[in-house]
Amino acid sequence: LAMRGAAVVVNDLDRHHAGEVAAEIIRAGGRAIVVTSDISTDDGAREPIEAAIDEFGRVDVVVNNAGVLRSAPFADMTAAVWDHVVAVNLRGTFLVTHAAWPHFVDQGYGRVVSTTSNSGLLGIAGSSAYAAST
Repeated sequence: LAMRGAAVVVNDLDRHHAGEVAAEIIRAGGRAIVVTSDISTDDGAREPIEAAIDEFGRVDVVVNNAGVLRSAPFADMTAAVWDHVVAVNLRGTFLVTHAAWPHFVDQGYGRVVSTTSNSGLLGIAGSSAYAAST
């Protein structure tokens, strides 16, 4: 997509990692900006969408790719760890998509791509919260 000139908001809590990804997009011919918001919160989920509107004038696609895996045997899983994984992986997907939705409706266009992994699809030992939330 970058080679076709895509404009991307790279959101990651790790600013350094987000910057590396944005630089790669720019090198490939796209445009990119960095946001470091926590998508598990209402305000944090709106930030990447607002940044896209402010910087690029619109949002056409939401790619829900944020995910955390906190591996623990089910017997050792705490509610706090479970809640954190579900907040990022599931609630964050909803919140970011929900923030973009009015723009999609106004434009008459929008797409949502949500990703998972083999751990989410097939499950692996110690990944109960991850598998449940992806």
